Amino acid sequence: MPTLIFSMDYFLLALKKYAVFSGRARRKEYWMFVLFQFLLSIAAAVIDGMMGSSVGVGTGVLSILLGLALLVPGLAVSVRRLHDVNKSGWFLLIALVPLVGAIWLLVLDVTEGTRGDNDYGPDPKAMELAY
Repeated sequence: MPTLIFSMDYFLLALKKYAVFSGRARRKEYWMFVLFQFLLSIAAAVIDGMMGSSVGVGTGVLSILLGLALLVPGLAVSVRRLHDVNKSGWFLLIALVPLVGAIWLLVLDVTEGTRGDNDYGPDPKAMELAY
């Protein structure tokens, strides 16, 4: 359980960088944000269901508010993740290509970041190891 709490630090880090679209994000930061966003979404859907405010799955008042609150940090951490593999943030738009775009974006999200500095900044993994 301590590992899960430590991993929540990465979620909080993404929230602290709420609208920071520059720099780079490690795979761990990105995937921990996705994990905790997913867990919070499930919790919000359950609470919506218990309160009777759910219109459909994930469409209750609390779920919608959570989605809106996490939209900008989700986009920001996604752009920083693309920067880590030396791609422009505009590459997020590849997800609009049916099926193939989402698969390609997933491949980029699981790819190890560029070692050392790249066009978007210093290596966040190397910076973390320096401390």
